[in-house]
Amino acid sequence: MKNSCFRFLSKTFVIGALITVSTLQAKEVKIGAIFDLSGGLNVYGIQQSKALHLAVENINNKGGLYGNKIRVIEYDSQSELSKYTQFANTLIRRDKITALFAGLTSSSREALRPLVRRAKIPYFYGSLYEGGACDKYTFVTGSSASQGMKNLIKWGIKEYGKRIYIMAPSYNFGTISGHWVKEYAKEFGGKVVGEDYLSLTLSDFSPTIQKIQRAKPDFVVALPVGTNQNGFLEQFTAAGLKSKIGVVSTNHGSGNQQIVLSPKAGNGIVATSEYFEDIKNKENDIFKAAWIKKYGDKETIIPGAINIWNAVHIWAKAANNVKATASSEVIKELESGLSFDAPNGKVRMLASHHLQQNIYLSRGNINQKFDLIKEFKNVLPEFEDAKCNLIKYPKLVNHFTPIN
Repeated sequence: MKNSCFRFLSKTFVIGALITVSTLQAKEVKIGAIFDLSGGLNVYGIQQSKALHLAVENINNKGGLYGNKIRVIEYDSQSELSKYTQFANTLIRRDKITALFAGLTSSSREALRPLVRRAKIPYFYGSLYEGGACDKYTFVTGSSASQGMKNLIKWGIKEYGKRIYIMAPSYNFGTISGHWVKEYAKEFGGKVVGEDYLSLTLSDFSPTIQKIQRAKPDFVVALPVGTNQNGFLEQFTAAGLKSKIGVVSTNHGSGNQQIVLSPKAGNGIVATSEYFEDIKNKENDIFKAAWIKKYGDKETIIPGAINIWNAVHIWAKAANNVKATASSEVIKELESGLSFDAPNGKVRMLASHHLQQNIYLSRGNINQKFDLIKEFKNVLPEFEDAKCNLIKYPKLVNHFTPIN
């Protein structure tokens, strides 16, 4: 009798323990993160990760998601594309996440999109990019080419002249961005007089510099990616071309290149971005104070960090509004025109799953910082809005480019 009673009590205890564990788990909302925390792209990934953890801490301190705490499950992609799919499958199948925040390169985004679409969970991509991603489960919080590149080329033609040379990496970001340069050059009366799409491993840019000298452009659209390609700007400066030919970029400063470059090479480069650290508004002051308190003030905050901060907050706002993390409800709320007062100004999610946001034009100075030239208010992702209405066409899945 005692044994049977003991077995009954034991079973009751186990059941009670399981109920307690289940109750505790119900008070956690799990989100997944995959960033380049090591390897060649970690200059971006580390800050993206820091921003995500700071955002989650901020939201949890204010009550979390309708009283539930957010828990981050994070993996390091090690700057390897194959790790993205490996860890995304783990997060989706084993960890049962409710949302994914991941990726820097276009190739990482394109590897993840089919996985989250199949799992039917919202995925947030927080990087500037070439534009055109269109998917019910993908949300982009960085700027697209139709926001950054358009304003840059228009300004460059007016400031420097009509003749343009393109230097870019030989993968999606570079080649599609090159198409956009041609589109906007044509729209604003300019002309592309030369172009070079180069390997990320290339370190000798003499042939490209010689081509530029022969083409005699008024300005170069330089879109270098990674440590090796930053050498282009050093070699371009050493060749004495900076005083004769303007240099503009949509990604200079996105990974603190202005600090890695010599002051002479970075001085005068004009960049466009959704965020520069010296933007003046209350939200940026609050964000920077929180960042400095947690991480210190020895690094310049990159746009990718803000993109992830914005992504986490706008996702959490949607979940809090509907008091649920179910994908269908959260996505519907995001598509309602949800806005967020961000460090780079108010942002608003659109039917294209891209943000309407401010775009800033700045010039690098000799102190390895940026001086603001112009602010473009509430810039729409025109190309994406025209091609990708996911409220009207929820089954639309594509990566639109200027040539399709």
